[in-house]
Amino acid sequence: MEAASNLSSSLPLSPSHHRTTAVLTRLQRIASLSTAAAGALPSCRTHLTRLHQRRSAILPLRCNVRETVADQEMASIDVEDPRIAKIAKAIRVIPDFPKPGILFQDITTLLLDTKAFRDTIDLFVERYRGKDITVVAGIEARGFIFGPPIALAIGAKFVPMRKPKKLPGEVISEEYSLEYGTDKIEMHVGAVEAGERALVIDDLIATGGTLCAAIRLLERVGVDVVECACVIELHGLKGRERLGDKPLFVLVNATA
Repeated sequence: MEAASNLSSSLPLSPSHHRTTAVLTRLQRIASLSTAAAGALPSCRTHLTRLHQRRSAILPLRCNVRETVADQEMASIDVEDPRIAKIAKAIRVIPDFPKPGILFQDITTLLLDTKAFRDTIDLFVERYRGKDITVVAGIEARGFIFGPPIALAIGAKFVPMRKPKKLPGEVISEEYSLEYGTDKIEMHVGAVEAGERALVIDDLIATGGTLCAAIRLLERVGVDVVECACVIELHGLKGRERLGDKPLFVLVNATA
């Protein structure tokens, strides 16, 4: 047996033996690399954990900063309500009425559109609810359309401001200028009291003469006019400028 063993060891190695040895060598190297990798894995995990902690500490701050800036921008920018475009679309423009060269803003088509009409009232109510307004003063005639539903919704009384000889009781009046001549606006005596807070509303502001007369009439009896509101403003006629420091809120801007 010993001789056979010695003979066996002295024989040249076969090709299969070389292949087996090579495979074993590669397996050993792989095992060695795996052991090294396993030893390095804890440090890799530690590094990744630290990196994740750093990112967790930084990213929320960046997100918060972006959200804060966005909120501030949103608060400072007056974003147009999508309802306003639909309201503007519902108003019909009739050229050369009541005389050549005039683009007449016809709100009767707005009143036919129940959704647009409701949105119009809602936009005013949303603005004035909770503002301690006790009087909604509507200017004849189309101020009578928008004023009463707004007054009911915000818990205020509605006071009609009419043309001469329309109100049956005792009145006080205020004169204002027209393109040719003058006109008056009247209100019942006792309809409002000193110290009340009023909103003056009409469908449209052009030169602003009627709104100015309404403001003067209310202020004569001690009422605080908080704001004027109109559905439409005609640009180019400088009606807003005539109101001085009195605020004006409008939904739709139109060309005169």
